Amino acid sequence: MVDVIIYSLILALVTQWLLPMILNTKNMDWMLSNRDESADISVMCSRAKRASVNFQESYPAFLAISIISMVQGVDIVSLATYWLVLRALFMVAYTAGITYLRTLLWMGSLVCLIMMAMALM
Repeated sequence: MVDVIIYSLILALVTQWLLPMILNTKNMDWMLSNRDESADISVMCSRAKRASVNFQESYPAFLAISIISMVQGVDIVSLATYWLVLRALFMVAYTAGITYLRTLLWMGSLVCLIMMAMALM
């Protein structure tokens, strides 16, 4: 389970920092500045930032459930791995603008979270 948590932290790093930065390289001067003014960002960068916010909304629940499962000795590694894969695919689909697939991936990750929580009961 620790491995999945570490991989989820890497995904958090990618979704919250790396991908938005890579998609916003045209504004490198702005990123290195004090950011007093707003930057003109691309549509894909804007999508990546919204996907990052969405990730931040579900990530605390994932971490809490994962840590509780380790304390209680409940094996939810497979569900946690499915959640992680679905969230990574969600980020790709959201950034690429694949609307319906993005929604299905989000629903799948939500189902995984619910099943993880139910396994603790």
